[in-house]
Amino acid sequence: MIAATPQLMFQGAMADAVALWSRAFPDMLVEPQGQDYLRVTLAGQVLMLFDSPTPHDFTFTPAISLLITCDSAAQLDGIAQILSEGGQAFMPLDAYSFSPRYTWIADRFGVSWQLMLPPKEAR
Repeated sequence: MIAATPQLMFQGAMADAVALWSRAFPDMLVEPQGQDYLRVTLAGQVLMLFDSPTPHDFTFTPAISLLITCDSAAQLDGIAQILSEGGQAFMPLDAYSFSPRYTWIADRFGVSWQLMLPPKEAR
């Protein structure tokens, strides 16, 4: 069987990112996969995380983001508040033509997140 799993590479900050994400997503599963590797399941999505011991000249980019569809505005607001701590907003938390509540942020580690409520007709 062929499988595709997104892998995110950190530079010494993987444990801190997992600690932040665990606050935003309390039901996140974390499984060690060997030295410097973790497998996490977050909102139903499996991700591999790698904490690179080798420095490199690149980091994350908003060209790839994790899209999280929330069940309620309160849930979305709570996740956004946690993930935006020390991060950056690309699109502020607001109503948009495609979503009654949406934000696009990067957490302090540079991982890009789009948080949204689906349009009412999609619920």
